Amino acid sequence: MTATCKILVVFGTRPEAIKLFPVVAALKADPRFTPVVCVSAQHRGMLDQVLQIAGIVPDYDLDLMKPDQSLDALTAALLTGLGGVMDQVQPDRVMVQGDTATAMTGALTAYYRKVPVDHVEAGLRSGNIYHPWPEEVNRKIIGQIASLHFAPTDVSAKALTDEQVDPARVHVTGNTVIDALHWVTARIAAEPALASGLARIEARFAGKRIIGVTSHRRENFGGGLESIAEAVRQIAARPDVAVVFPVHPNPNVRKVMDAALAGLPNVALIEPLDYPNFARLIGLAEVMLTDSGGVQEEAPALGKPVLVMRETTERPEGVTAGTAKLVGTDTRTIVTEMFNLLDDKAAYENMARAHNPFGDGHSARRIVELLGNEIA
Repeated sequence: MTATCKILVVFGTRPEAIKLFPVVAALKADPRFTPVVCVSAQHRGMLDQVLQIAGIVPDYDLDLMKPDQSLDALTAALLTGLGGVMDQVQPDRVMVQGDTATAMTGALTAYYRKVPVDHVEAGLRSGNIYHPWPEEVNRKIIGQIASLHFAPTDVSAKALTDEQVDPARVHVTGNTVIDALHWVTARIAAEPALASGLARIEARFAGKRIIGVTSHRRENFGGGLESIAEAVRQIAARPDVAVVFPVHPNPNVRKVMDAALAGLPNVALIEPLDYPNFARLIGLAEVMLTDSGGVQEEAPALGKPVLVMRETTERPEGVTAGTAKLVGTDTRTIVTEMFNLLDDKAAYENMARAHNPFGDGHSARRIVELLGNEIA
């Protein structure tokens, strides 16, 4: 082992960047480690927004995003691109986060070189390899490769040990997204201009009850997204409600939402928000309606109920705790559940006040201490 442990931190999407920048900062602050950051830019613009606010300048940038890129083409480019970086860097360890193609191929490329892999946000399982797709299998592949598994909750830790992962290699750390959320809300409090991008929308919808919406899951492409769009249209028809919907740049999402929702008076279809403004949106919203994973963790930390437009979730802790509810993609179900929260104060308060099971804001510090124990 060198004087300091060289850790190659690999990520490529906005959610990965949000959940890893607290760990990168903690590694940089610890003299035992030399972090080297490689981004795939699987998502380009949305990734760059997080890098900018977090003050991270990647050491390597593969810049692999292409319009409507197939998963096999992306995976092939990631394997060869990350292989070249690892051969140049010669890391002692490789760190990946979550369940993206970048994370899975980062782990696989490290395995091909017999480099230990550290998996942040390990052990999330839905039990269905097509929901979320392809993320469920990506996580399972990483779970077979990783040396250290940083599980956010006891539930995710048990999922790993149920798969015969050595319990000594599994550590419950909480989710680093809570670290990131605490950091960004403190920054906004000190510098309100960081989250001023929604000012016009706030003025436009003054006095209305804001519903925040995100939707981008591959398994919802087609009929699922069309049903979601119709549900949003019906929700926005209420005179007391306004919908703020940062639309994912994927054309499979954008064309459906533009066709169904563009021009409606109580709907703002906007470009993807940077992290401070997205945190601001969660703060403004009365309810978050999403098929995202991270929003299921972030919104409860700010006391906001989450309706999850998926049939299954790899984050069942939120459902168990009462902060989130699965509503699928059926239009009638989505609308009924939303109106129940808007019209039944007790039902709303039960979700808003439920305990957030995803962490306390100190996950990155725990991860770095565990890594320190590993290399001691």
